[in-house]
Amino acid sequence: MHYYSLNRKSPVVDFKEAAVRGQAPDKGLYFPEHIPVFDSSFFRNIEKMPEEEIAYQVIQPYVGLDIPARELKKIVKEAINFKIPLVRLHDHIFSLELFHGPTLAFKDVGARFMSRCLGYFARERNQKLVVLVATSGDTGGAVANGFYGVNGVEVVILYPSGKVSNVQEKQLTTLGKNIHALEVNGDFDDCQQLVKQAFADKELTKKIFLTSANSINIARWLPQQFYYFFAYKQWPDKRHPPVISVPSGNFGNLCAAILAHASGLPVQQFIAACNVNDVVPEFLKTGDYQPKKTIATISNAMDVGDPNNFVRILEIFEEDVSQLRRILSASSITDEETRGTIQKVYKRYHYLLDPHGAVGYLALDQYLKKHKGLKGLFVETAHPVKFYDVVEPLIEEKIPLPSSVQEIIDKSKVTTKIEVTYKSLKEILLQLQEGE
Repeated sequence: MHYYSLNRKSPVVDFKEAAVRGQAPDKGLYFPEHIPVFDSSFFRNIEKMPEEEIAYQVIQPYVGLDIPARELKKIVKEAINFKIPLVRLHDHIFSLELFHGPTLAFKDVGARFMSRCLGYFARERNQKLVVLVATSGDTGGAVANGFYGVNGVEVVILYPSGKVSNVQEKQLTTLGKNIHALEVNGDFDDCQQLVKQAFADKELTKKIFLTSANSINIARWLPQQFYYFFAYKQWPDKRHPPVISVPSGNFGNLCAAILAHASGLPVQQFIAACNVNDVVPEFLKTGDYQPKKTIATISNAMDVGDPNNFVRILEIFEEDVSQLRRILSASSITDEETRGTIQKVYKRYHYLLDPHGAVGYLALDQYLKKHKGLKGLFVETAHPVKFYDVVEPLIEEKIPLPSSVQEIIDKSKVTTKIEVTYKSLKEILLQLQEGE
C-alpha cells in the first residue's frame, strides 16, 4: 500500500515512511492510494472469527510488506488485548464500550498499535525517535502509556493548561522517564498549531528524527477501524445494520468508522455527535467549512474548532458533499443537554455515561426518534471516572476508582509550562535530541 499527501505536493510513500513521518513534508495528511474492499463472505462469517484475526485482516492491506505477518499479528494482539463489548441499554440503543484499555479511553488501541509499529521501525535505525503530540484530553494518556519505557524513544506531549480533566492530566504528567509533558498556556488548537510548526521546520527535522502520535498519523488512525468490525460481530440483527453515533472532536475516530464502511462494513447511517464546537454540523447544513475558535465544554476531548481529520472524510467521498450527506448527519449538543442526558440514562437504565458518551447517546436518540424502526449504537469513548468532577455531582454518587486510576490520582504532576510560542517548543525538542 502506498500513501499520498492530501495537499498533493509530496512524494508517494509506503506505510513505514508515512508512519514515521506522521505528516507529509507539504503539511498534508497521508491517505491510502486505494481502500481495500472485503468480500461479503467476510461479514457473513464474522461471528466465527476471533477478534485478532478480524483486526489482522483489516489492517494487513494497509501495512503491506513493511511489517512481516508474524510481527504484525503480534502487534495486533498486543494492541487489542482487552475487551471491547457492545452493551444493550434498551431495544433500540447499544453502547460500544471502548474504555477497557490501560488508560480507560478509546485511544488505547491506536496508541498501542502505533507505538509497536514505530518501535519495530526504530530498531532498524540507530537514531533517537522523538514523538510529538498535542492532546485535548485522552490522546496524551494513551500515547504516554503506549510509549512509556520504549528504548530509543522520547515522547513530548502538549496539552492546554486547565482544559483537561484531573485524571487525564495525571495520566500524562506522572509517568516520567521518556515521557515529557508540556503545559501550554492556550487551547488545544494552539497546541496543535505548535506541533504543525515543528513538523514544517526543515531545520529542526534535519536534526531530529521526529514523528507524530496524533490521529493524523496513519498508524494511529487506521486501527481505529477495528472497533466497528468488532461491533458488527456483536450486532444482534445482521439483517438491519446499525446507525452509528460517534462523539467527534478531531474526527479521527469517525473517519476510521467511515473508512470501514467504505471497505464494505454494513452501516445504516453515521452521526457526527459534536458538542457546541459545531464546525462540521454547520458545514453539512451550509456546505461552507469555517473553522472557529475553540469553546471549552465538559466534553473537553471534543473541544476542537478546526478538526484535522475531516479532510480525510471528504477524500473518501472525493469531495462530493452530496454523497457524504447521504451517509453522515451531525448534531451539536450543549453542556446542559449533556448533563441532563447523564442523569436521565443513569436513572432510567442504570448505565453511567461519560460526557462524551452522553453527547453520542443524545445525538443517536434524537436521530432514532425521527427515523422510527431503526436501531443504533453510540461510542462510549472514556470511562466516566475520568470526568468524576462532572459526573459525580449529577448522579450524587461516588464512582469507584479503577486500579489504574488509584495508582496515579495522588501523584504530583511533573510538567514544563510554556507560552504559545514556537521558539519555546523548539528549544525543548533540541535539548531532548542532545540528551540534556
